[in-house]
Amino acid sequence: MNGQRILFVDRDGTIIEEPADFQIDAYDKIRFVEGVIPAMLKLRDAGFEFVLVTNQDGLGTDSFPRDTFTGPHALMVQVLESQGIRFREELIDESFENENKPTRKPGLGLLMHYLRDRGIDLANSAVVGDRDTDLQLATNLGCRGFKLKPGPDTWAGIAHALVDAPRIASVERTTKETRVRVTVDLDRAADPQVMTGLGFFDHMLEQLGKHGGFSLQLSCAGDLHIDEHHTVEDSALALGQALKDALADKRGIARYGDSSGQGAITLPMDETLASAAVDFSGRPYFVFEGEFPRAEVGGLATELVPHFFRSLCETSGLNLHLQVRGENTHHMVEACFKAVARALRQAIRRQGRELPSTKGTL
Repeated sequence: MNGQRILFVDRDGTIIEEPADFQIDAYDKIRFVEGVIPAMLKLRDAGFEFVLVTNQDGLGTDSFPRDTFTGPHALMVQVLESQGIRFREELIDESFENENKPTRKPGLGLLMHYLRDRGIDLANSAVVGDRDTDLQLATNLGCRGFKLKPGPDTWAGIAHALVDAPRIASVERTTKETRVRVTVDLDRAADPQVMTGLGFFDHMLEQLGKHGGFSLQLSCAGDLHIDEHHTVEDSALALGQALKDALADKRGIARYGDSSGQGAITLPMDETLASAAVDFSGRPYFVFEGEFPRAEVGGLATELVPHFFRSLCETSGLNLHLQVRGENTHHMVEACFKAVARALRQAIRRQGRELPSTKGTL
């Protein structure tokens, strides 16, 4: 459906912080929630309109006089408007919870006109609040719901989810030898979080996330008392599957490692030079050229470096050609991971909605 998208926004605890007594009845109680204004501006620029939906228990009664509410509320609205954020409508229920009125969230009494308006795209609208009742309101409206909390559902995370349509995937791979958990977000750069029990290997995986320009979280509990083989292999297999899942049908991706379509990224590191060419063709293939001077670096057998990339190709459907030459083994291994990361960064970037294949599938 094409139509206007609406962000139905709670007030206390969502736009402004909620005080201990649950009433914003004085100017000095106004504190904006971290990140709310930049996020709402991003949503505004993406075409969302805002509707304020808030329960204000007993507003207008002796316990919550209207004149103590009006001034601080007006100041909040004025600050938002000064930044370019305006509400299409302000819907305020003044009842107490025990009255069970249909106008009180999560009831739809104040929102029925949005259900009837065929010009509203409810399926692609959303509710943002800080309570379970806000999530229930979203269910009742038939749209997405976000409960503001630390983690991905901060204001920045919510705006990212609604505006950027992020390509996110989580994979858990469990065998008798390892348990790997991987989460990737291909449209969000963030400091990598990696823990496999192998410090040098962690550092290499961090290169993939950092220089690949995507969020990477990976943990592995493996049988390191035997050796590092299973940890390295299964981490690669799980990461490859996560990349494949996040890319989905691959519409709009560059597919190759650079804008020219040649797919080659060459990266120097002191005396070392590494080159990586990638194609998300759906046909796994790996070619490696290079010889490491040492059999081990940082507790990682260098024979496992090409094995890691071969395993990554198997589950991601990636065609990867990797070359490296140099003298320092540490530099050579690290340059391999960085070159592949930079090639991946180019290949997964969005450049429209077309499928980059004459076959009609990748």
